[in-house]
Amino acid sequence: MKATLVEVERKWLVQDPPALSKYERVKIVQGYLSGTESGTEVRLRREDKKYFETFKIGTGLERDEMEVELSKKQFKMLWPATRSRRLAKTRYRISYKGKKIELDIYNRNLHGLKVAEVEFSSREQAKLFSPPPWFGKEITGQRKYKNSTLAAKGQ
Repeated sequence: MKATLVEVERKWLVQDPPALSKYERVKIVQGYLSGTESGTEVRLRREDKKYFETFKIGTGLERDEMEVELSKKQFKMLWPATRSRRLAKTRYRISYKGKKIELDIYNRNLHGLKVAEVEFSSREQAKLFSPPPWFGKEITGQRKYKNSTLAAKGQ
């Protein structure tokens, strides 16, 4: 179980990522048990053969997050409650100047959407980060690009 922590993260749209064949990748499906405009979310996620339930509170650059690993049985029991609030994506992990970029390429109804996320240990570190030239418009904190919002379109 990951203890409650503060997640400091920035996000960008991506049009033309670098060649991805050399990077680690994972297939992800996730669904939302709840998501509110105030920023409280409860998410189920399968990453290949690992299963998680994540609680996030807040919006924007900095949010509280708690994650617990589930068994496959627990995940399957809860998954039907996410109907109509799901998405699928492939995540690539890319090292860049001591940071880890997580590049998500969405599938299904979100096909073509590419979003890069970078996590930081502090707000100051986040402000100092210079993204690579292949990053596009920054979308940190934009509600329409939150995964919980995208999940309603991701079927």
